[in-house]
Amino acid sequence: MAEVLIENLKKSFGSVEVLKDIDLTVEDGGFVVLVGPSGCGKSTLLRAIAGLEPVSGGTITIGGRKVNDLAPAQREIAMVFQSYALYPHMDVAANMGFGLKFAGTPKAEIEARVAEAARILQLEPLLKRRPRELSGGQRQRVAIGRAIVRKPQVFLFDEPLSNLDAALRINTRVEIARLHKLLAATIVYVTHDQVEAMTLADKIVVMNQGRIEQQGKPLDLYYRPANLFVAGFIGSPAMNFLKGQVVAAGVDLGVDGRLAVPLPQGMAAGTPVTLGIRPEHMRIAAGEGALHLAATVELVERLGETGFAHLRLASGTVAIAEIRGDTGLKTGDRTHVALDAAHLHLFGADGRRLG
Repeated sequence: MAEVLIENLKKSFGSVEVLKDIDLTVEDGGFVVLVGPSGCGKSTLLRAIAGLEPVSGGTITIGGRKVNDLAPAQREIAMVFQSYALYPHMDVAANMGFGLKFAGTPKAEIEARVAEAARILQLEPLLKRRPRELSGGQRQRVAIGRAIVRKPQVFLFDEPLSNLDAALRINTRVEIARLHKLLAATIVYVTHDQVEAMTLADKIVVMNQGRIEQQGKPLDLYYRPANLFVAGFIGSPAMNFLKGQVVAAGVDLGVDGRLAVPLPQGMAAGTPVTLGIRPEHMRIAAGEGALHLAATVELVERLGETGFAHLRLASGTVAIAEIRGDTGLKTGDRTHVALDAAHLHLFGADGRRLG
């Protein structure tokens, strides 16, 4: 496997700049997940690494070798796409070995590599089946096997689980995590699914409008988002945001009241700020308190032991609080919600984290 180093990477389609000064290191054996809203540039970045998209500036280095001018076949990468792209007239073994056969690899070596990949992916009983005889999860494992037999330096995954149903996504996600540990593979993975990102990655890269907003370990991004965009994007349900301004006692939320919130030194009274709090750090409270807000219940989502209460604050802001067990809450109830002071986030007018 190999390190991937991306420096000052740019990509434009005509006058539209879709990648803007991207700097990213994927460590040897690392699992990096690119996330962000549709159109943020994550798939374009993956295709640039693969050599499927020429870049407008900057460098891409794989295993210490600059690959900007190399064809995809010369970059020692393997890509797994959202669509399985299997040949319907070939059986599983032929599909997995086709790329090697096309490259002129000896038959005995092809058979050995296919057998090893089939063993790793538990596909041995399926080698003689055609794609139409396989489930969606099995087809995706065949597509992954086709990548494994090439013995690439880097694996690239472009939303590989998006065509699978919920149960198959979980099973195949576990398979990919197991594969990463087994092969010590260097992986760059694109997804819109936060669960995939949080459970698979050792580094998450959050992209927005062609730029990297923040990169780091999953829990670092979750507990210390760099700005409002990352705070609102990472986490499901999303972080709650309350707009206010600095006062001597903390933060004034207008009709929602004042909260005694610790502030960074030197903040002037009247400075606009946004408080962030995740649903699991808000709880339904019996009465008023220093960090309590009055609210009306709009909806209760029951998910078993846990669930979510959608609350309308006095200002009209909608917030979501996690609930546990049978709280007895119902639509229309008036209640209070308590904020956990240890998990409050504070953002400035420019959206950046304060403190």
